[in-house]
Amino acid sequence: MAILEVQNINKSFGNTRVLEDISFSLEEGNALAIIGSSGSGKTTLLRCLNFLETPDKGKIIVKNNVLFDADSASSTSENEIRRKRLHFGMVFQNFNLFPQYTALGNVMLACELLAKERSDYKTNRKKIHNEIEEKAKLLLDQMGLSDRMYNYPHQLSGGQQQRVAIARALAMEPDILCFDEPTSALDPELTGEVLKVIRSLAEKHTTMVIVTHEMSFARDVADQIIFMDGGYIVEQGNAFDVINNPKEERTKQFLARYSEK
Repeated sequence: MAILEVQNINKSFGNTRVLEDISFSLEEGNALAIIGSSGSGKTTLLRCLNFLETPDKGKIIVKNNVLFDADSASSTSENEIRRKRLHFGMVFQNFNLFPQYTALGNVMLACELLAKERSDYKTNRKKIHNEIEEKAKLLLDQMGLSDRMYNYPHQLSGGQQQRVAIARALAMEPDILCFDEPTSALDPELTGEVLKVIRSLAEKHTTMVIVTHEMSFARDVADQIIFMDGGYIVEQGNAFDVINNPKEERTKQFLARYSEK
């Protein structure tokens, strides 16, 4: 059964149509890679999934729960949107860490803010804090950052910052982990560090949506690939088949251009 269903999503900015009739589904434990040229709508699609943008049309369904339906009047309060975002863990291109917090503090922050809404927070504050801290330390250790957890972002390399960002997203235990070109700001060596982490998540059957320009990585890690161009889904299917034997001419042209770089 699909954990995520996206149905007929459209999005425009002014008179510019950025997404046109986007539909796909994702099975739990699978990884979906979204590829395409700059301006094809990949990042906007990811931002719609995470409620950073509001689609003009369509539905977003997670675990059979309709999180968004453009045809139904629903509350758009910040509190409700924040609750919906908990289904998705977002890892951005440029890390987006808070410079005033250590690596550990960045991973703990959202969990602590959410914990303050618990009815038992005041009476169990210390216990809750300790549980959040231990969980954050474990995640940073899994990212290979046990010796860096008290460093601030400016004391970390780009690859280390991105691994902190991944730990932060995982700390919220999202249903789906979303990556927006997670290696685009990194040099080749640091890119390898981050891709290694994402590969390990795929081996653990973490449900993921990955916007990437790393074609060989997409082929090897993703179960499905979507190729977008001009706001449309041009082709989607098994990752290996789309990369090695694309059916659509625009997909072939894109992959040919990419292989020439």
